[in-house]
Amino acid sequence: MDDQNKNLILAFALSLAVIMGWFALFPPPEPEPQADPVAQADLLPPAADARASVDGLTAETTAQPIAEAVRIAIDTPRVRGSIALTGGRIDDLQLRDYRETVDPESDLVHLLNPVSSDRHPFYALYGWAPRGALTYDLVPGPNTPWEQVGTNTLTPDTPVTLRWDNGAGLVFTRVIRIDEDYVFTIDQQIENTTDTAVSLDPYGILAQHGRPADLQNYYISHEGLVQMTDGALLEADYADMEAYEVSERERTPTHETAATTNAWIGFTGKYFMAALIGMPGQGATTVAQFVPGAEIYQASLRQPTVTVAPGATASVQSMLFTGAKEYATLNAYEEAGIERFTDAIDWGWFFFLTRPIFQLLNFLHGVLGNMGWSILALTLILKALLLPLAWKSYVSMARMKELQPEMQKIKERAGEDRQKLQQEMMALYRDKKVNPAAGCLPIMLQIPIFFSLYKVIFVTIELRHAAWIWVFNDLSAPDPTSLYNLFGLLPWDAPVPGSLMATVFLGILPLLFGMSMWFQMRLNPAPADPTQAMIFNYMPWIFMFVMGGFASGLLIYWIGNNIITFVQQYLIMTAHGSRPDVFGNIKASVRRNRGKST
Repeated sequence: MDDQNKNLILAFALSLAVIMGWFALFPPPEPEPQADPVAQADLLPPAADARASVDGLTAETTAQPIAEAVRIAIDTPRVRGSIALTGGRIDDLQLRDYRETVDPESDLVHLLNPVSSDRHPFYALYGWAPRGALTYDLVPGPNTPWEQVGTNTLTPDTPVTLRWDNGAGLVFTRVIRIDEDYVFTIDQQIENTTDTAVSLDPYGILAQHGRPADLQNYYISHEGLVQMTDGALLEADYADMEAYEVSERERTPTHETAATTNAWIGFTGKYFMAALIGMPGQGATTVAQFVPGAEIYQASLRQPTVTVAPGATASVQSMLFTGAKEYATLNAYEEAGIERFTDAIDWGWFFFLTRPIFQLLNFLHGVLGNMGWSILALTLILKALLLPLAWKSYVSMARMKELQPEMQKIKERAGEDRQKLQQEMMALYRDKKVNPAAGCLPIMLQIPIFFSLYKVIFVTIELRHAAWIWVFNDLSAPDPTSLYNLFGLLPWDAPVPGSLMATVFLGILPLLFGMSMWFQMRLNPAPADPTQAMIFNYMPWIFMFVMGGFASGLLIYWIGNNIITFVQQYLIMTAHGSRPDVFGNIKASVRRNRGKST
């Protein structure tokens, strides 16, 4: 077999090995059993100092049904929900722009849910940790009975004000604002009417009871704790939090990080996130905790101690993000001072490719208005950028083809002497200035681009439920069509994605992918060796089944890439006097297969 075909088979085999190896090394684990929602569970407000007792740190949450709780409505263009006056908790929030499925009648995505909900309890609360002679019953906590000042709904134009008098000379006020997107601003105020100074530590807490029910556990996508302190990003999954070293001060598995200028901490899923954010330029401490027994995962933002003189008033501000990880939205907040907020999106190892590829794809989507056509346009641009390398590679392949007669003579002279064959071949390549490995280069360069685009399609919310044409209404999901029902012509449903039936009865995109790869490989004659020829013939169909369960957006890219590669290679090799005999190679392949069958 000539070196040109060896290189081609080697490159495709390596690509397949990388893809199979990825899923062998990083399989999606089975979802772990979820803890039952806890009706009453222990939260941990921060300890005022190391001498505080466990009993002093513990506050029980109230499992009051959402319909019975006294609440303040939240109504903005992008979110809706309510705030519970008990504890002043932000624990009921839905995203108006996102639904659970592609069905327009399906439920809105519920990001925050109260303890009493039948959904996964996830909520934010704020309070003050006492210092000195103050005790927890004299400061706001998870069960404080706040009163609303006024009766208005929380909107971008109308903040709400909560008030609580502790009956011992301290009056607490909380002003909550929300912008047009996803950020709340929390202004906590304290008025000291006593004759002695008081010191308190303001805090915010995000708490999840158990692991999220929709946890996917894909290693390619981070789900769990995410935080940034003074420019350093830290990610930890739920198992990592459980394995934290037990803090003597907190008496729970805890990880604490101090920041001097910028800090935020929260929990992220693949597409949505809730995060506590310190005001830009101000110091804070981020604390991640796991509460065993109650199975609560907790992220806290603790701000510096506030001392209020007699007759004085003090206040602290912080922010809360609760929404979708849209790049444009996160970038706007980042430009407003929230450091590295766009890194809440899991760009992965190839971030230096993933991020610019996404930005280009997002720009194309803004121009074309259709994500499927944007992916094809992106493919064309990437192929244009790689054209100089492709040109050099295909020219080298054309020159290799010109050397076939001389290479055949060398093989005849060398006979069984492998060393002599290699020496004379290398001398021929050197004299003719031909690089036999150059044919691999364009294919090898596709591997990091493939993984980067796979990452973009898998983790960015802009691809979630993004439509193309026909039945392709979610490019982040596998092809919904199937041979089983002749792509919708027969009156029964296609197999469930991920099932054995779906693997066998492929959709139209995997079939087009396999055919485009098969035609691309017909640009070169099949090797003379029967085993190598069999690999050459069956490799596209193996890839077709491997890729069958991948996101349809990725298949659109790969089909477009195969077609453009075919055209590029055919035109470049033809221009250098080595026109590929495509139909001749197809006929030879068919004759070889017929010969095997007889």
